[in-house]
Amino acid sequence: MENFGFLSILPPLIAVLIAIRYRNVIIALFLGTFVGVTILHGWNPIEGISYLIKDYFFVQVADSFNASVIVLLSFVGGFVALITKSGGAAVLAQKSAHLVHNRRQVQVAAWLGGLSIFFSDLANALLLGPIFQPMTDRLKVSREKLAWILDSTSSPVCILVPFIGWGIYVMGLIQKQFEILGIQESEWGAFIKAIPFQFYPLGVLLMVPLVAFLGVEFSAMYKAERRTLDTGETFWPGSVPMRPSETIEISSEATPSGWIIGLPLLILFVCFFGLLAPLGFPFTQVSGSMIRMALSVGYFLGAMACLLMMVKSRIKTLGEASKIYGSGMKDMFYILVVLVLAWSLSSVCKNMGTASYIVNLAQGTIPGWSVPLIIFLTGGCISFATGSSWGTFAILLPIAMPMAHSLGAPMYASIAAVLSGGLFGDHCSPISDTTILSSTGASCDHVDHVKTQLPYALTVALASSLGYVVAGFVGSPLVLFLALGFLVLLVLLFGRLWGQKLV
Repeated sequence: MENFGFLSILPPLIAVLIAIRYRNVIIALFLGTFVGVTILHGWNPIEGISYLIKDYFFVQVADSFNASVIVLLSFVGGFVALITKSGGAAVLAQKSAHLVHNRRQVQVAAWLGGLSIFFSDLANALLLGPIFQPMTDRLKVSREKLAWILDSTSSPVCILVPFIGWGIYVMGLIQKQFEILGIQESEWGAFIKAIPFQFYPLGVLLMVPLVAFLGVEFSAMYKAERRTLDTGETFWPGSVPMRPSETIEISSEATPSGWIIGLPLLILFVCFFGLLAPLGFPFTQVSGSMIRMALSVGYFLGAMACLLMMVKSRIKTLGEASKIYGSGMKDMFYILVVLVLAWSLSSVCKNMGTASYIVNLAQGTIPGWSVPLIIFLTGGCISFATGSSWGTFAILLPIAMPMAHSLGAPMYASIAAVLSGGLFGDHCSPISDTTILSSTGASCDHVDHVKTQLPYALTVALASSLGYVVAGFVGSPLVLFLALGFLVLLVLLFGRLWGQKLV
């Protein structure tokens, strides 16, 4: 392999800089890949674009693994669209409303609702926000607090679930690096083993009930909650609340049921475990192709069950439900384009020896224990600037995994650091789609949501940083308890310094 030296880091560097400058991941990945292919072919841009399409785009789409991921994600998109439009979530929330009597209970109920809608980060805010807004207003919980709960139970939940779009996307990136590094391990197994090291999403999910039960608030969130408790005003005077971007319209003749969500999910799980259990799953390693096949069957049959129930309950006609399913599949197109570009950039970096060059620079200067921390902080900066956690995963995993492999850093902690860092920056970024939709779902002023969420997100990030320092040395999943324990102490400390306990 020809040694390109510093030129080998130009493709990912260009991708990062353009993503930060223009906040467009597709353009960033395309230009980074194009520059790399052009360098590989003698700086001829005409040959560069020709070989980019022929030897990278076509090859990546035709690859059997990549094709199976593309098909699976399309099924996921159709499934999520039907579930979102079915109205089943609204029915479940309405039936449980009488169980909520105080501020603590409504916050925990919204948190539990977010955990239950694990299949889509976007559906979380759009479904739960309008449902819980009347309850939080009645019990004097600020709109900023509702927006934070929505934002804290959307992508932080999704990034922990291996069999939805998030997990499938990440496993696709991991598998490519395993191929390049010659590591004989299932991408499914690696994802599962990395979960205990995902300190940021796990910390965020802990912080919501922690704050609710302790009643401890601090910084801008304390001021917002104090305002609502004292005056009953759910947002500041002069604020411009964002209306829910979407409402689920169901005719008066419709008879929606909670089973319209429950049955498709049950079918999904039965198909997944039923098809894999004879192969020894989850106690025996199963090939990624079998896992993707089981998931595809489950998502397709679950979607068909939801579609038929929507028609039977008169929520939608057969034609309308079919259009929703097709629209959901089309909505995955952006993600699929990002994946193909990410795979192509990874292949270009392999051909240019990018990972080897970075590792050679790092050896002797960056200790292996510091790799997870550096990756976490870098991912947070990229994701904050771009507003895209998925784009950050695509850019950083092809760099982080070879670094961890060569410098002796714990691989699972390093993979998790990429995911946690991408989520941290996305969680704080005012241009992130989940941040915007959380403001929208809660009918909260967007700037107020960002201001109140940022101190809480930074608190979790500080605890996560300590976790990654320790994980760099010991590489044990038990470090999770240290990171979460440190988070509890920080919440209590900051509550005493910059806020107080609210009932």
